[in-house]
Amino acid sequence: MKSRTFVMVSIVLAMLVSSIDATIMNTTMPVIAKELGRFDLYAWAFASYMITSTILSPVAGRLSDLFGRKKMFGSGIVLFFAGSLLCGMSSGMIELIVFRAIQGIGAGFMVPFPAIIAGDLFSVENRGKIQALFTGMWGLSAVLAPLLGSFFVTYLTWRWIFFVNLPVCLISFLTLLPYSEHYAPKKARVDYIGAALFAVAITLLLLVTVVHRNYWLFAAAGILFLLLFYFYEKRQDSPIVPLSMFKNKTFARMNANSFIGTVALFGASSYVPLFLQKVTGLSLLMSGVALLGSSIGWMAAAVPAGKWILRYGYRRLLLIGNGLLLVSGLCWIFLNPGHGFWYVFLVMIVHGAAFGLLSTVGIIGSQQMVSAHEKGVATSFFMFCRNMGTAIGVTVMGAFLTSGSTYMQGIHHLFLFGFCGSILAFLTSFLIHNDTSESGKTAANQ
Repeated sequence: MKSRTFVMVSIVLAMLVSSIDATIMNTTMPVIAKELGRFDLYAWAFASYMITSTILSPVAGRLSDLFGRKKMFGSGIVLFFAGSLLCGMSSGMIELIVFRAIQGIGAGFMVPFPAIIAGDLFSVENRGKIQALFTGMWGLSAVLAPLLGSFFVTYLTWRWIFFVNLPVCLISFLTLLPYSEHYAPKKARVDYIGAALFAVAITLLLLVTVVHRNYWLFAAAGILFLLLFYFYEKRQDSPIVPLSMFKNKTFARMNANSFIGTVALFGASSYVPLFLQKVTGLSLLMSGVALLGSSIGWMAAAVPAGKWILRYGYRRLLLIGNGLLLVSGLCWIFLNPGHGFWYVFLVMIVHGAAFGLLSTVGIIGSQQMVSAHEKGVATSFFMFCRNMGTAIGVTVMGAFLTSGSTYMQGIHHLFLFGFCGSILAFLTSFLIHNDTSESGKTAANQ
């Protein structure tokens, strides 16, 4: 029990520091770019982190199946610590971009493990509560990030947005050490070539979201390497991403549904604060507080989700989650300059409840539909689909935002896209079978 408490402290701290780091740059990057120069490379400080963290998540999950959760999670904390230290010492924009990539590698090795380790330690009915606790860290970061960013820039230096990670990472690492791992890893050969092909393919596809020309060239090259990865993996005894998982149609459709839903509307939280600041005149802090509605809704849906899975099965819950997403998409369409803090806050509650239910049910479902020695990669692949959907959705929404002749017209364009996507997500949820509640009951009795 003591070992479990220590690892929970480690996980919560790692989640907090990675979630703050993912948002604090939004408020401080203009100041950083002004000091370091090379404003033309502004977007790459975000892109290098996003690309490496997205690529490494499923790889880290697979490596944890082969070598154990504790080693991989600890490695992620150390890499994130090193990346944060180097970022804080950057003397130029190119250095910062490279060091942000190192930070992203650490994040890629850290972020999947709260869900993976929770899957090892807790029964299905208790896993929803644990996932809600982890989600609370993202809600807390939505408030802390702008406060810390403003404080450091005003009273100290922007470098402290990275240095503040160091003591938190250190405590997270030390509290991980007493953890006695419950999972017995299955030793096997590491598929280095498969990992390299996967990394190249996803990097090229994600570059489409940040480059300003030759989009189709990057997309075509990414698809080509993805095909090479697929045919290579089919011949491997120990692939980096076991394709056998996708023979389970429910598992495959859950991942597809998560991808579509996040492409559609997960990016709303990136543009709503901008609307509140630009149109309604709210402060940076209050626009961040409005996002807390999402965390409230997320936790309200996630806490009982484990018990609901055992009672109702996955299909019904995913239909409800996608239905809530559809409702929030409809509400976003009607967003106008007369709508202020409370309208956004209430819609964010519905929005958060939708993703809280979809995410928690999807993660638990992914873990229950594979063998114990594939649980890590199955969990991290589900999160990878969500991350890919977010990256693509935010980019597409940004294109719609700039497509309007006025700012509000752009807002309506991007949320019309989100609403249409939420319709598609709702329809695809009908394809998910309701045959998995038995696997949940089995896991609950383990």
